[in-house]
Amino acid sequence: MSAHNHDHHGHGHDDHGHGHEAGAHGSLKDYAIGFILSVILTAIPFYLVMTKAFDKSSTTAAVILAFAAVQVVVHMVYFLHMNGKIEGGWSLLATMFTLVLLVIVLAGSIWVMYHMNVNMMPSMGTDVHNMRDMQ
Repeated sequence: MSAHNHDHHGHGHDDHGHGHEAGAHGSLKDYAIGFILSVILTAIPFYLVMTKAFDKSSTTAAVILAFAAVQVVVHMVYFLHMNGKIEGGWSLLATMFTLVLLVIVLAGSIWVMYHMNVNMMPSMGTDVHNMRDMQ
């Protein structure tokens, strides 16, 4: 077997067949950027909660969830090395699809539970007040 055929089958010194692509592993710079972004994306919501920056707690919760979503993307890109180049972008696409599906299921569940509580128990709040008046 010639050296040409030997290298052609992926047994040469340059290609060990482990599936490593150039740049598949992050550099120290990438990890540092990911770490700094993660700290910032954690510190800002912490600051918003501690200073009570928003009057309504629902606004604060929505902002914190937005920061959490951005932080998930930062972790996926900088620490898990998921980007459009790996596996032709299918790995990132599959993860994004899963996240969208998860958000739809969770938001739908919360919406259904809220509306069931409001529509199925409309007199719940008034019964408690009537019981106090009777005693």
